[in-house]
Amino acid sequence: MTTRPVSIPPRTVLTVLPAIMIAAVAVCGPFLAPHGIRDSVDIPFAGPSGDAWLGTDHLGQDVTSNLLAGGWGLITIAAVIAVGVTACAAFLGAAAALRPGIGAVVERIADSVMLVPPILAMLLVMLSWPSSGTFGLVLVATLIGTPYSARVFAAAASSIAASGYVEVAVASGESLPYLLVREVLPNLRPTIAAQLGLRFVEAIYLVSTAAFLQLPASLGQTNWAIMVRENSSGIMLNPWAVIAPAVAIAAVSIGVAFTVRRFDTAGRIR
Repeated sequence: MTTRPVSIPPRTVLTVLPAIMIAAVAVCGPFLAPHGIRDSVDIPFAGPSGDAWLGTDHLGQDVTSNLLAGGWGLITIAAVIAVGVTACAAFLGAAAALRPGIGAVVERIADSVMLVPPILAMLLVMLSWPSSGTFGLVLVATLIGTPYSARVFAAAASSIAASGYVEVAVASGESLPYLLVREVLPNLRPTIAAQLGLRFVEAIYLVSTAAFLQLPASLGQTNWAIMVRENSSGIMLNPWAVIAPAVAIAAVSIGVAFTVRRFDTAGRIR
């Protein structure tokens, strides 16, 4: 019996290609930068030239080099937040569907947390606990995002919890961890993929805001959000110093959002 090769539709390739390219640039960018991120190559806010393809920033540094080196911090921390929120919310939501008591607690916490703006919570924690740095940012983003996402998982898991095979497993005396890992969570793959994409996009903007506000988080020596803030004063002289990092932030969010929509229930790209 021969196995037919898996064919990937061209539409899928076009959909996921931007996200793959952006991720590759974020990882390899620091090694591809033509100049050091702190090297002065021309006068501040000089236009594009052969030595600086996107011109220079407010310090005369190469915008292209800073753009190539400025994505890994944002993307890495956003990915950690997205995975953390999705994992915690999936377990809480599935447990809430299996145990109504847990569901009531999750619902009350979610209703309370939704009243607190994420930016306000981030400012309160990181300004009152500046030494927390990146850990504080990840912690706040995870705590704020998990309850709301858990309600989504609880709604998606409710029909699974009422299915016959889960009821048989409950009647057999299986423990809650067994029910979560073996019976419920494997059937939540589409919800997990969708929530992972949404949480990543939300985390990108949250981390970008933290960098834009200069909160004490380690995002590398340069990053796209800081480039937008520091170069906004010279947007009329060299607009690429602002437009390029802003487009990069939007592109990574849109690329990831489109990519996760292409995953089917088996977790494979359509």
